[in-house]
Amino acid sequence: MQQTWSRSIARVAALVALCALARVVAAEEALPALGEAVAGGETWKTDVYYENDTHVRGADYTGRSVGLSKFRNTLQLETDRKLSGGWAFHGILRGTFDGAYVLNDTHFGNKAGGPVELQNSAGPAAAAAGVPLPPAYAQGMVPQGGGIGHTFVAGAFGLSNNAFVDSYANNPNSGMIVLGQNWHATAQGGVEFGVPVRPCDTDSRGCRDFGGYGNEDLQQLEAPEFNNRLDVLREAYVKKTIDLDDTRSLFLKVGKQQVVWGRTDLFRVLDVINPVDYSRNNIYDELQDIRIPMWIAQGEYRMGGSEGLQERNLQVVWNFDKFRPNNLGQCGQPNVILDASCFFRGMANLWDNGGTVANFANFSQSGAGPWFATNFGAHQIGIRNVNLPDWKLDNTQLGLKFEGVTQGGTSFSLNALSYRSQLPSLHSINGAATNPFLGVPGNLPGGPAVARLIAFDVYYPRVNLLGGSLDLQWESAKAAVRLEGAFTQGEEFANSLRDQLFSRNPVFRSVIGIDRPTFIPWINPNRTTLISGQLFFQHIFQHESQQGLYGTVGMPDWENNEIGTLLIKAFLNNDRLSPQLIIAHDFQADATALSPQVDWIFSDDLKFSFGANVKVQGGISNWKADDCRSCNPYPPFTTYPGQTVGSAGLSGLEPLGIFRAGPIGAAWRENEVYVSLRYKF
Repeated sequence: MQQTWSRSIARVAALVALCALARVVAAEEALPALGEAVAGGETWKTDVYYENDTHVRGADYTGRSVGLSKFRNTLQLETDRKLSGGWAFHGILRGTFDGAYVLNDTHFGNKAGGPVELQNSAGPAAAAAGVPLPPAYAQGMVPQGGGIGHTFVAGAFGLSNNAFVDSYANNPNSGMIVLGQNWHATAQGGVEFGVPVRPCDTDSRGCRDFGGYGNEDLQQLEAPEFNNRLDVLREAYVKKTIDLDDTRSLFLKVGKQQVVWGRTDLFRVLDVINPVDYSRNNIYDELQDIRIPMWIAQGEYRMGGSEGLQERNLQVVWNFDKFRPNNLGQCGQPNVILDASCFFRGMANLWDNGGTVANFANFSQSGAGPWFATNFGAHQIGIRNVNLPDWKLDNTQLGLKFEGVTQGGTSFSLNALSYRSQLPSLHSINGAATNPFLGVPGNLPGGPAVARLIAFDVYYPRVNLLGGSLDLQWESAKAAVRLEGAFTQGEEFANSLRDQLFSRNPVFRSVIGIDRPTFIPWINPNRTTLISGQLFFQHIFQHESQQGLYGTVGMPDWENNEIGTLLIKAFLNNDRLSPQLIIAHDFQADATALSPQVDWIFSDDLKFSFGANVKVQGGISNWKADDCRSCNPYPPFTTYPGQTVGSAGLSGLEPLGIFRAGPIGAAWRENEVYVSLRYKF
């Protein structure tokens, strides 16, 4: 405890040091010049902000009240200076310290997790049928390490193999949760297992670098900007406009920055140049605060007007930074979008150390269950490798955008981008594989077949995007209309019909947004209230799904999905008080988020915000997806009548139900109230 507190104090000291630097800059004391000073002795223009953001979360699905889920203190310094030769510099330093990991360490810190129990539905059934089970195996729930192991398999079935083990010296039943227990009941019939949740310096099980997340120690979780990618330097770029003639100019901007394509909230269509840090607050923070700035060079040729257009611009964007994906959080953090990183960490732990998987080995002749919890050894199932793209020219990302304004005032853009997917894709380890149960080549009854193992390598594929946007005025409705669309090739999706359990599918995404300032007298008779609605649509081409023996087999993602959002924002008391309500609804998942908030501008320098984030769902019964327990009919454990290859469609919420639940559904038990203050020095 003393070491934990001293490290926490060190993080606070780092923020204090940053604050001291901010005060020096704010006072315009001597700083080194970037280039020669321009005529007139141009000085630094600097703003310094402090923010405290405190969240308290209610009970998760286990019924336990979570309590403090965020106590984040942020210091941000924004500075600008004009340089010689027409150049200008802009920089942002941002450092945060989140005290929730110390103040609530039983949920998110060094004391998080505990022993777990996993469903073993075949235990009571096998005991009733007279199978000679040790008493511990006959229970409906067994602890990590308590599934059927080598001793039982060899004794009951007369088989000798190296797939199952009897104990785990390197994977004790402590510091864990059951996969998905925070958002749904365990024992849902899926592929569930224990997941370590403590910081990686306390418990290194399952820690992997997924590209800046997944292997973080307590220090990195508390103060994420202080890392080897120097995220404390949030933005640092120079820019210049070069006049070519009376109508044409060239705009250059080089450095660490955000490049914003598109104008959507919560969900992105064109705005995919920068990855996003979802570990800060899932999808609910402003994108400008959670985009991860990258080292980018952009040039914009401003061509002026033409016969048909008022303005024409051609922009080239080159992201030459080392690849970085979206930050999906680390299991054990308060925000792990889609619960994905809990699956990743648990699967990495299974590969490294082995572990017990609930409801895996079939007991009945029909194949419809019940199932034994099963003790797998190391290197049998799980995540083996994470293949992060190295820095080289082929792995940089290039974008091109043409934008214009018609003579009628309609703005539009045409966009093209070649980039690396910011979401991971899991490729099954297969081929002429060894049968992991019997220790023999994976040739199934009926002839040779590819073994579809629940073991994966992680990749980030190359994606090509073509799209565009349109902004116009709907005069009769007194509203502004925003349209965006994007077609991509190269994205990869989970697919239990394919040999490597993924497929590469073209995708179309679009959004229509309507913004209308509206007089609502009972809210404010003298000031308009902003009403803004958005409808997102996604279609996966060549979607594959079919009926298997026991359920649907193929892609868990919806072929078509729609998400609607509505913002109502009022302005009261000379705009000092601003209540708002955000509603987001996922139509296929039947999950809804409601976020009321009140902003109170106490003074020009001090602002308070009070709010809540509440999720509800009505579709959990529709979230189950094929979990691939039945992908390989290896007798006597996963045998299904009439099946020789492919999945029989046994399904559960884990691990692929997250794609059907979506980011709202998978977080439906993360209801919070919050208060924040922001002060400008």
